[in-house]
Formats: sequence, C-alpha cells, structure tokens
Amino acid sequence: MRFIEPITLTGRQWAILEPLESRHESELLDAARDGELWKLWYTAIASPDAVISYMHDALRMRDDSGAMPFIVRRKSDGKIVGSTRFFNVDPKNRRLEIGHTWYSKSVQRTGLNTEAKLLLLKHAFEKLNCIAVEFRTHWFNFDSRAAIARLGAKQDGVLRNHQVSPNGTLRDTVVFSIIASEWPTVKAHLLHQLGKPRDCLLNTPC
Repeated sequence: MRFIEPITLTGRQWAILEPLESRHESELLDAARDGELWKLWYTAIASPDAVISYMHDALRMRDDSGAMPFIVRRKSDGKIVGSTRFFNVDPKNRRLEIGHTWYSKSVQRTGLNTEAKLLLLKHAFEKLNCIAVEFRTHWFNFDSRAAIARLGAKQDGVLRNHQVSPNGTLRDTVVFSIIASEWPTVKAHLLHQLGKPRDCLLNTPC
C-alpha cells in the first residue's frame, strides 16, 4: 500500500488540490503563461515547450518514489492556477517534503497559497501521521523564503553547493521544517490568517 494515496483536498474559500494527470497539460500550460514564471532563473517552473516533460517527471516521481503531485484550482471558477507536490517521501520515518510549488501571477499574494498549504499540512499531520514536513528553496528566492517563514516553518539550515542549476550556477538550498508538536500552533496561525473561526481548530472540514 502506498504511504500517500491519491486524494482531492478541498478548501472552504480559495483552493482545490487534485492529483495531477496527463489531461491537465493544456490548463497547466495556461497557468504557467500567466506571468511567464519560467523566466525566474532561480526556479524550476516549466516553460511552454517543457510542460509535457515537467508532467512526465512529476508522474514518474509519483510512480517510482511515492510522491503525490497536485494541480491547484482556484475554487471560485475551477481554473488551474498552479501546481504543488508531496515528495521526498520517507514512510519509515513518516516524513515528507512539500515543494515544486508555483502559482500563476494573478493569484499570488492572495489567500490561495495559505489555504493550499493548510490543506497539505493538515493531510500530512492528521491523516498520514507525519512527524515532520520539510520545505526547501533556493537561497536567492527571497519571496519563497519569506512565504515559507510566514507559514510558521522554522529554518533548519543551508545546504551549501547543494545542486547544480540548469544554467550551470551552484545552488545553496535553504531548508525549513514544521514538526508534529508544532502543528497545532501552526494550524491556528494559518486559520487566523484565513480569517476562519476558532472551532476550525477541532477536527472539522475547515
């Protein structure tokens, strides 16, 4: 049995996360075109001519390594506006990483990312019984680092010369995590950011 089974995660206001499938290709391409996100040198977002290989890599990671890639829909109109993923899955130690996350420019700086992360973290800690969830980003991706910190994740350290980037530069990777004992406080913080009532702190569909 897989540690992470396919599941659709639905928020109350902003986001719906569905398992990625090949049929999402054209909508995913439209989402990436909103802001030409592939032009950011420190990210790994697929360009229009690389969306197919991007999806194949994500699905191969799902089949070979137990990852679970999602497309992110805007709940108000059902439009695909990004992608995210559970990966680096370690079932024995009940750990995983959330990453490969990107959003169309039109939904950045809205509540969508906060609700999407709430859905992912709630599933990881409350359904998969994870003891830790990790986040990683490029040292120079200052927006991503700030967004991860705003979630309530703590910085564990920096992996120096961690990877060789596609443009040949050496990537320093900043590592953050949330551990199980911190989850109730992080959950309260995310619900507060979304303006949700206190009773959502219980095991309700919030």
